[in-house]
Order: sequence, then C-alpha cells, then structure tokens
Amino acid sequence: MEFVVEYFLEVAWQDLIFASLRILLVVVIAWLIASFLKSGLRRLEKSLIERGKQQGEVPSEASKRAETLVRLLRQAMVIMIWVVSILVILNEFGLSIAPIIASAGVVGLAVGFGAQNLVRDVISGFFLILENQVRVGDVAVVNGTGGLVESINFRTLQLRDLEGKVHIFPNGSISSMTNLTYGWSAYVFDIPVAYKENTDRVVKLIEKVGQELRDDPEYHTSILDDIEIFGVDKFDDSGVIIKGRIRTLPIKQWFVGREFLRRIKLCFDDEGIEIPFPHRTLYLGQGEEAKLTAAMLNREQS
Repeated sequence: MEFVVEYFLEVAWQDLIFASLRILLVVVIAWLIASFLKSGLRRLEKSLIERGKQQGEVPSEASKRAETLVRLLRQAMVIMIWVVSILVILNEFGLSIAPIIASAGVVGLAVGFGAQNLVRDVISGFFLILENQVRVGDVAVVNGTGGLVESINFRTLQLRDLEGKVHIFPNGSISSMTNLTYGWSAYVFDIPVAYKENTDRVVKLIEKVGQELRDDPEYHTSILDDIEIFGVDKFDDSGVIIKGRIRTLPIKQWFVGREFLRRIKLCFDDEGIEIPFPHRTLYLGQGEEAKLTAAMLNREQS
C-alpha cells in the first residue's frame, strides 16, 4: 500500500494534466479540421455539379463525377489528418516520432518493392479517376464483364451485373473498359422485314413510331434527338435488315428501346408488314428413295 502511495506522490500531476489537455486539444483540432474539410468538400461537390451543367454536361453525369472525386478526396484527407494527429499524440506521451517517420519511410520502400501489384492498382486507380474514364452509376464492360459501377476506389473497381453478382477488379488488372453511358447512350436497332415489303414505306413507319414515342410524356425526357434511320443495312437469309438508333440519356437506352420494339410490332401488325422468320428448304432428291422419304414425312405429319 505504501508503494502505491509513494508511486502516486512521485507522479508529476501537473505535467500529466497539461499533457492530457494538449492531447485533448489535438483530438478536438483534428475533429474540427475533418468537419471543415467535409463541409468544404460538400461545397466543392456542388461547385463541380454547377460547372458541369454550365459546360453542357448532363446533370446526372456531373453529379456522378463530382460524387466520385469528392468521396475519394474525403477518404485520403481524413486518413492523413488522423495519422498526423496520432503522431502528435505519441510525441506528447514522450515517444520520439523521428524514428517512427524514418522507419515508415524504410517500411514504405520495402512495401513498395514487395507490393508492386498494390502500387500499380493505386496508380492506375488515380489516373482512372483523374481522367474521368468511368464514374459511380455508369454501366461499363470491364475485361469482358458488364454491369453497373457501384464503387470506385484507388485500388479496386466494383461492378454488379444483371443477375446481382458483384465483380471486383483490381485497377491495375483492367486491360479493357467500355463505358456504355458516358455523356449519352444510344439504342441501336436492326429491324428485319420480308423481301416483298417496300423498304421506303417501312422506313416511314419506323420514323412515325419513333416520333410518337418521343412525343409521349413518359419517354420525352429520356430521348435526346429524333430517331436516326441509317437505311437498309444488309440482306439477310430471310429478310432485309433496316438499321437505326435512338439517342437517349445515359442508361435510358434499354428503357426506351423495349417500348420502341413493342410499338414497332403493333404498328407492323396493323399495317400488314411481315417480320420474317428463318426458312429452311428440304431437298429430298430424286427417284424411288425420294418418294419413300416424302411418303414417310407425310405419314408423320398426318
């Protein structure tokens, strides 16, 4: 018991109290800086969105870009603030932070050599975001896998496909990427019609359906321009292919395209336009063997 009393008597309570107050002050300052930083980043996000709108960028696109940049800046700066705060607190406990910083430099160099893939992922992710190649909310095809971009970090990119499966790609392993919703999207259609149909009449009917679709209040805001019909694209095995496209807001091409095809089918039915289907010609040959085969086929059909 006397040992405990002597220990407490030897403690420099004044120094301990001042050190505790300094540590508390460091924590409060770090918290205030983080709060001001988050507030400033929110204003930066609004500024980026407004600037994108002034430059003619689609509002949803400007919002996605700003959200991605601000989120990553917030993560990096908050980590930096609290790392510096922890080093200052360690210094208040009497620990020299100079060896820690020097050791961190040596460890960082060793990690850099030993974790080259990690460094490559971070550098690739930085340029991926800096060049605005893809944003959260885009639909992209990465290394042959398509899906909705759910998150972009300095190390990984995350996609969710139509079945709900999540695909995670290290940024350094991305060898090819196609952004399907950058700025604007398009629904490209190939409509087959029978060879006997008048293609000029069919084109006018398609234009009519496209205009009616654009005039519909439910789809008007999703369609950017009048329907583009490129004309007769090729002669297929069973019909003539007419190609065209509808320019839409990002990610709206499938929403517009499904309704467009539904209306095309109804219009062609009303106008008597034949949508062809594959035909197959069966050659039976000649002679008695051909007659026997034909008789067998007739018997099966009856």
